[in-house]
Amino acid sequence: MPDPAVPPTPPVPLSALLAREDLALRQLAGPSAEGVVIHWVHASEMADPYPYLLGGELLLSAGVHIPQTAGTVTGYFDDYVARITAAGGAALGFGVAPVHDTVPESLVEACAAHGLPLLEVPPRTTFSGVARAVWQLMAQARLAELRRVTEAQQSLAAAASRPDPVPSVLRRLAQRLGGWAVLYAPEGAEIARAGREPGDEVRGALTRLADVVRPAGGPGERPAPASATDTVAGSHLASYALGSGHGFVLGVAEPERSAGDHTVASVAAVLLSLLTGEQQSGTGAARSSALVRMLLGEPPEEVAALLGAGPWVVVRARPEGDGAPDPVAASALGAALGSTLIDPVGDVVRVLVPADRAPAAPLPGWTLGVSAAVEPHDWPAADTQAARALARARATRAPLLRHGARAALADLVPPAEAAAHARALLAPVTARPELTETLRTWLSLHGSWDRTAVALSVHRNTVRQRITRCAALLATDLDDPDVRMELWFALRHV
Repeated sequence: MPDPAVPPTPPVPLSALLAREDLALRQLAGPSAEGVVIHWVHASEMADPYPYLLGGELLLSAGVHIPQTAGTVTGYFDDYVARITAAGGAALGFGVAPVHDTVPESLVEACAAHGLPLLEVPPRTTFSGVARAVWQLMAQARLAELRRVTEAQQSLAAAASRPDPVPSVLRRLAQRLGGWAVLYAPEGAEIARAGREPGDEVRGALTRLADVVRPAGGPGERPAPASATDTVAGSHLASYALGSGHGFVLGVAEPERSAGDHTVASVAAVLLSLLTGEQQSGTGAARSSALVRMLLGEPPEEVAALLGAGPWVVVRARPEGDGAPDPVAASALGAALGSTLIDPVGDVVRVLVPADRAPAAPLPGWTLGVSAAVEPHDWPAADTQAARALARARATRAPLLRHGARAALADLVPPAEAAAHARALLAPVTARPELTETLRTWLSLHGSWDRTAVALSVHRNTVRQRITRCAALLATDLDDPDVRMELWFALRHV
């Protein structure tokens, strides 16, 4: 049986058509309807419908073509059914009106012999009604497929913004497809994988299929395809070359290939391309130029134009749980924030973001501290603001906190005088930055030992010792609210 020229619509299970009570169709012969799908409907009264079939049809006939002597002509029905199956017809629907009162027994026997499902179409059911039912089922299936693909796209995008983006995308893809997903390195090694692992035969076949789409890189080599598919040991395999051009490949193995699976896997491939590839654009050259100029002594405001329009905010982000974010996670965070100006430092990622792209909502898996919007010459101050906002966010278990910039009583004092007062008041502790920062954090958290310990990533006893030392050096009572207010005012100017 030739493969049907499948249209860009999901097929309709024959069992779904038989389940329609308004049609009252009845199967008389052929294999179980559970494994049969219909791609379209065609009505024909030709004695030989072969030239008019593409494959995959439910062929409808009222038997007008059947000669009166068909019952006595040996092999008429057998030849008729053989031509339908040779053309790839999926099923035959026979209308018992207005020409025939019953389905000819010889036709039932021929369909049973050739394995062609035969349906009886009752007098009250028109052929156009059958066709309309098929189109309705196709529309429902198409809508369900679009909904499934849309939900998969959203879930994959959310996974790509997590601190472990590559494993998260692979896990979500494997869940959506009900199979196994793996990311291959340029040299062919498995970088990450998720889902139920297949047997050695399928695993080896998928590795070889990945080589099909991996760029050869040699001169005169034929370009590799963007994707490739195969079927091994009942598993449907697919490989996708990631668009970065560095040889990374996404491999997928699934027990069944459903409509929309290719689209879902393609979305995952695009996301993984962004996560594994370098930024190959003119903005990358501009960023490099800006970095070099700053290293050679030009002030930030002179090179900011190369990076885009201001003002800017600094975002400090820390992943939930233990461990430092890897470069891929940092890149995914930058993509979620709409910026490629990323700096992973220990267990924190700093991102320089245009103010109009400042995060408006928390990002799953991250704790964020956001500075006020500033011009380039205030970038260092904004970094300090973001650091303090992040520390407070972690201490209060808030997913996102912003630096509050509003008019205050401190604005009534000239900055120079305020700074001079702060230096004089805090002189005993400013020589030890850890004391100054502990005092600042402790006051901002209303004297909470535990929250201050979390914010500074130290033990609460260390906080107590430092605060006691501050009180001794400053020769003051830190339980006095007036003292705390004055110290807080001073700390804002050092």
